[in-house]
Amino acid sequence: MAKVLIATEKPFAPAAVAGIKTEIENAGNELLLLEKYTEKAQLLEAVADVDAIIIRSDKIDAEVFDAAKNLKIVVRAGAGYDNVDLQAATAHNVVVENTPGQNANAVAELVLGMLVFGVRNFYNGKAGTELMGKTIGILAFGNVGRNVARIAKGSGMNVIAYDAYCPADVIEAAGVKAVANQDELFEQSDIVSLHIPATAETKQSINYALVNKLKKGGILVNTARKEVINEPELLKLMTERTDLKYISDIKPDADAEFAQFEGRYFATPKKMGAQTAEANTNAGIAAAKQINAYFAEGCTKFQVNK
Repeated sequence: MAKVLIATEKPFAPAAVAGIKTEIENAGNELLLLEKYTEKAQLLEAVADVDAIIIRSDKIDAEVFDAAKNLKIVVRAGAGYDNVDLQAATAHNVVVENTPGQNANAVAELVLGMLVFGVRNFYNGKAGTELMGKTIGILAFGNVGRNVARIAKGSGMNVIAYDAYCPADVIEAAGVKAVANQDELFEQSDIVSLHIPATAETKQSINYALVNKLKKGGILVNTARKEVINEPELLKLMTERTDLKYISDIKPDADAEFAQFEGRYFATPKKMGAQTAEANTNAGIAAAKQINAYFAEGCTKFQVNK
């Protein structure tokens, strides 16, 4: 029997916890719960004798792996996994997995919701514009990007996309125009929606030169990672181009400085993309199923530290 710990500073919805518990216990494993912890010491104590951990945005670093002597697998309930030290995991022979696609619709709906908020001038009572007929450029055509395309097309928008790792014919097969590179994406778009991970390649890649290619009145939407934005350069550009708007569900480090752009900047206090009951439940139960499959069959289909 494996001991499985849910360790969440920001807890799952109760329905998700109930679903995870059912999956884990039906497989003959034991579920432990650490929610709303306030100190790292609590996490270090909780992981001491567990075999598996399910997390959300919780940071799992070398110190946690050192403390978790029996740990074999960590599953991040969600797509991004930059909160887990993959190098340390591999050094400790721990498998790390994510649950891709489980919160894709939730993030995509948030993108369109924030866009309506943005084009209507953040509901300040002044006349805004409509999304119909506007061109939205999707940077990265993974699970979230595809769902953004689906909803945007339903709103009458023109949809284009670029993904360095997704063939153009796959993008075109989804009814979306593929462009050759990031520069073309920004040049042809009224709105750009970011869905790239935070990697050595992408960190601070959304910079002055790139965003400055957006059409007049352009909007940049970020539901990816704050690290992909070159904040000093975006601040400089927004000072120079008073037509641009920046909307994000990740509060930037320079939030106080961005706040000067009243009516052109909005960020949610906390990461909101996956904050729906459905996404919570889907990602949590997927994580539980993947852990069960790992212990029952050695399945590592969603491993990210190969």
